[in-house]
Amino acid sequence: MIRKEEVFKIGVLGKPHGINGEMGMTFSDDVFDRTDADYLVLLIDGIMIPFFIEEYRFRGTETLIIKFFDIDNSEKAREFTGTEVYFPKLLSDGQEDDVVTWNDIIGYTMKDDADDSIIGTIFAVDDSTVNVLFSVKTTDGRDVLIPASEELITAVDQDNKIIKIAIPEGLLDI
Repeated sequence: MIRKEEVFKIGVLGKPHGINGEMGMTFSDDVFDRTDADYLVLLIDGIMIPFFIEEYRFRGTETLIIKFFDIDNSEKAREFTGTEVYFPKLLSDGQEDDVVTWNDIIGYTMKDDADDSIIGTIFAVDDSTVNVLFSVKTTDGRDVLIPASEELITAVDQDNKIIKIAIPEGLLDI
């Protein structure tokens, strides 16, 4: 069984392309093209499942058309629309080793850079849009959304699982 800590997210499958089971995919990392990988891992109903690549072709710098074995029509491909795509760390080319992914940050303690006070714990990251958001359970039990902007993040301590952020004034009062 493939565990989530053995993979890292590289993209999301889009809608079918044509009638032969091809589908679009937006990706944030082209590691599958830089390495000799035969498969990608899809997150389906909370389970990591490997799917073998039949072929793919790039459609831009962040999109491609991909075909997996045994997905041979648009109806079957449609079932995978919106599915998250992962890549095995074991097969990666090492460029990701020093990179913290959004999924890695889940469970981190968030601290305010101004006074080093604990804001709360990150329980989810919404990267489905251009504006990535941290979902944080505050120390007083509220759920708040905080922009995951590079301009706001001041430090990431991977060893202690702490992320420091310069919180804009009034953001936590919303």
